[in-house]
Amino acid sequence: MRKYLSLLVILFLASCSSNTVIVSSWRDPKITVAQEHFKKVLVVALVKDEASRRTTENRIAASNPVFKTSYQYMNGTNLHLTKEQQLKILQDENFDGVITMRLVSKEKETSYVPGTYTGMYYGGFDGMYTGMYGYGFGNWYGMYSPNFYDPGYYQETTSYMVETNIFSLKDNKLIWTGTTKSEYVTDLGQTVDAIMQAAVKEMRKDGSLPPK
Repeated sequence: MRKYLSLLVILFLASCSSNTVIVSSWRDPKITVAQEHFKKVLVVALVKDEASRRTTENRIAASNPVFKTSYQYMNGTNLHLTKEQQLKILQDENFDGVITMRLVSKEKETSYVPGTYTGMYYGGFDGMYTGMYGYGFGNWYGMYSPNFYDPGYYQETTSYMVETNIFSLKDNKLIWTGTTKSEYVTDLGQTVDAIMQAAVKEMRKDGSLPPK
């Protein structure tokens, strides 16, 4: 379990996205993620788009051998089965944990970015003459630059609310859940990294995982 945690954290801290924050979370007060000692965990991305599902699951599963993608086990051949039958398949395959990720909502927000004003630079006696010597024309001309104004504008930002859950199959119960908010999403893989990074940070904070 300690090896799994180390690899997990290294991957998530390497993420390039920093526009994801935790909004809310809950943990089972009777059990922690660390106490479960997961040896085989199923990764499930609950999205309709198959390409996004595989990208998300592959991204998480690549962090450690104990993570397995759901599309390898839960596919068109067994989706018609009951929940009990599907659970038995996972138990027969020796899965002891499940991580699910699903998009809760997608919201567009409009905000106003105010304009900027750059005034003319006259400078004092020392600034104009003493500071001018030794510099090229660009510095000298900049002292007499006219006024510039960049007008404000409205920008639209899309926010993605994603719920991440961790289940213990031993007791078939939810032991941790967290909701994150991601903005300025340009790369699905990096966003998945950032979501899991935020989740790990929150689990360390609430005691679900040991501190660094």
